[in-house]
Formats: sequence, structure tokens, C-alpha cells
Amino acid sequence: MSADRGSVWVPPQVVVVKVLGLARHGDRWLVTEVAGSDGHVAGVRPLGGTIAFGETRDQALHREFREELGCAITIAGPWHAFENLFELGGVVGHEIIFAAEVTLHEGAVPLDAAFTYRESDGTACTAGWYSLADLAARGWALYPPRLSALLAP
Repeated sequence: MSADRGSVWVPPQVVVVKVLGLARHGDRWLVTEVAGSDGHVAGVRPLGGTIAFGETRDQALHREFREELGCAITIAGPWHAFENLFELGGVVGHEIIFAAEVTLHEGAVPLDAAFTYRESDGTACTAGWYSLADLAARGWALYPPRLSALLAP
């Protein structure tokens, strides 16, 4: 659905509705790496994805975690909604984001190291648990930027 300029993802020219699961372990959050145009890690975002037509946000969030991590979740907090307008590679993107804190069922993912998982299209991704201080120390951005206010202690 999105335009493709070689191997660099660019935003589709439609409003996309997404869900994000905010999984916490102490002061660390479960996030997946986002590569910049140079291929290096530019930042991170919580796991989640696009809501499919006819699917509720709850259903979408449960499906995304089953597809990406093979695990069940419990939605453990209220939903937060916000708009995300951004530019990537000279292309404007527009998203409506629904984010909620989630609890992963016991033993779903390692808590002490980064790990690899696969998107539904087979793309390999790396995720791990990081505090906001860890992200700042690495020079990684948190995407979408408005999440910082939700994740701050």
C-alpha cells in the first residue's frame, strides 16, 4: 500500500489508522528498531500496526502481537488517541494513532536482551526493552514523537 523507492519505505498518501501496544517492564518499554535512510537505527517505536477494515482497535492490537511475537496480551490501560503528521524522504505521512498500555503474557519475549521477530510480510525486525534514558544515551528518537509524554515517568 505504501510507495516504494528501492528499499526505503515511504509513507502512503492516505490517512492510516494504527494501534500501538505500550508494554512496560520496570522503567523500560518494549520497542522495535526503526532504520533511517542510511540503514542505521534512527529510532524506535512500540509494536503494533495498521487497523484492518472492519477490525476494532482492540482486535487489531491483539492480532498484531500474535502475528509479530506469537503471544497473547491483555490491554491494561486506557486508550490514548493522537494525530501524527510527519515527513520521511520528502514524503508527508499522516496517521491516527491509538495507543494503550499492554501486559504480555508470561514468558512471551526475553526481558534481558534484544531479540528478532518477523513482520507478517517476512521482514526481520529487532526489538528490545529500553528506558527513555537509554534511548537518549543512544541518540535514538522515539516514534511517533508524541509518545514521549505518555511514557515519561
